[in-house]
Amino acid sequence: MIHETAIIDESARIAQDVEIGPYSIVGADVEIGARTVIGPHVVIKGPTTIGEDNRIFQFASIGEDPQDLKYHGEHSRLVIGDRNTIRECVTMHRGTEEDNSLTQIGNDNLFMAYVHIAHDCIIGNNIIFANNATLAGHVVVEDFAILGGFTAVHQFTRLGSYCFTGFATALDRDVLPYFTVAGNRARARGINKEGLVRKGFKPETIRALQDTYKILVKARGTLKEKLERVSELAQSHAEVQQVIDFLGSSERGWTR
Repeated sequence: MIHETAIIDESARIAQDVEIGPYSIVGADVEIGARTVIGPHVVIKGPTTIGEDNRIFQFASIGEDPQDLKYHGEHSRLVIGDRNTIRECVTMHRGTEEDNSLTQIGNDNLFMAYVHIAHDCIIGNNIIFANNATLAGHVVVEDFAILGGFTAVHQFTRLGSYCFTGFATALDRDVLPYFTVAGNRARARGINKEGLVRKGFKPETIRALQDTYKILVKARGTLKEKLERVSELAQSHAEVQQVIDFLGSSERGWTR
């Protein structure tokens, strides 16, 4: 059902069972998949593709031009997957040619009110962004991460899977998978133990990750020496190897 006050561009491709509320605007080159519900006063600008079973609440701004002074109207996209919940006043911007001209959102994510996803961000699946969490451009957030309220992330930063950021965390370095970070500026505080328990991780895996944290953050020695010790744990725990691999590919340095 499309409300009579909604404004829909003729070129928009909208599945038959999509709902669009009063006074919402859907612009040119927008595609919206089946069973998606668009609330009132939502603005969607293309090129934007929105998958199936999403719910977008009032006053969200989706697919707007990037807030980047280097952007001069070149073609870029926003792609949103399936089953995402996008709450009030969330903003998501398209990409820029500085990267891949693409901002990409995965599946089954929760974006609470006033979250901002800037240009060229890559968002995985099953992620929670609490109120006012803000990503600058070119940020990568991996699956099952949780960003606490008012978390602010510097551009080109990467957050590993299952990580957790505390309230009002300010990040300018990468966050290792499974780690908890908090503060301004952020510091590592341990692993996301409660989150891992809730997701059904085995106790021995959690202990191995706790030992990994202690070695990398608390123990003395060079990073090379620490990685040698952690590598022993990785032989029997793939999650520890994931931390090592993430650390090896970090370009900004990591939060410790």
